[in-house]
Amino acid sequence: MSRMPLVERRRQLTEAAIRAMTRDGVPRTTTRSIAAEAGVSLSVFHYCFDSKQALLESVITAITDHYVGTVKKALRPRETFRETIRAGFGAYWEHVRAHPGEHMLTYELTQYALRTPGFEPLARRQHERYADIYRELIEELDAGMMLELRVPVPVLARYLAAVTDGLTLNLLVVGHAEESSGALLDLVSDQVAALVGDGGGGAV
Repeated sequence: MSRMPLVERRRQLTEAAIRAMTRDGVPRTTTRSIAAEAGVSLSVFHYCFDSKQALLESVITAITDHYVGTVKKALRPRETFRETIRAGFGAYWEHVRAHPGEHMLTYELTQYALRTPGFEPLARRQHERYADIYRELIEELDAGMMLELRVPVPVLARYLAAVTDGLTLNLLVVGHAEESSGALLDLVSDQVAALVGDGGGGAV
């Protein structure tokens, strides 16, 4: 086994954990099976992560990072905020359609954390991270488009996180017919646009 920087080794194990948990489920995935998935010894796993909770936090962060970059690229300022936010939702939606197993895993991780004594704070941090990401995205858009926010940023960020969470679960359960999915994204974009005005009148 070749030597690898600790950060890279953690990333390797995290991605292996995502694959194993997506395939087998969180309760049935062990540290041994993750090490086997990554092709490393169990001692390497324990060197990189001192607890299962630390691993799960890394998994949640990695899954989120997988789609945030895609969404950020789509959120380039357009003529109106409504068009901009619709493009962002569209990019996220496509990621869910392309990687349903990863997004399904996020719900399983939440339930696992809530049902496992000592892991409950992990679920809270998971959802706080979702809101933090939306806060960062809103602030970046505000800097480029001079928005007129009609609600406080933390409230809007939490609202968007909750809406996205519900839409994602609905997509995973009901399916993603093109017409109905597009109508849902249009409706959400209209609602968000009603809460945010373009102070500068468009893209810069």
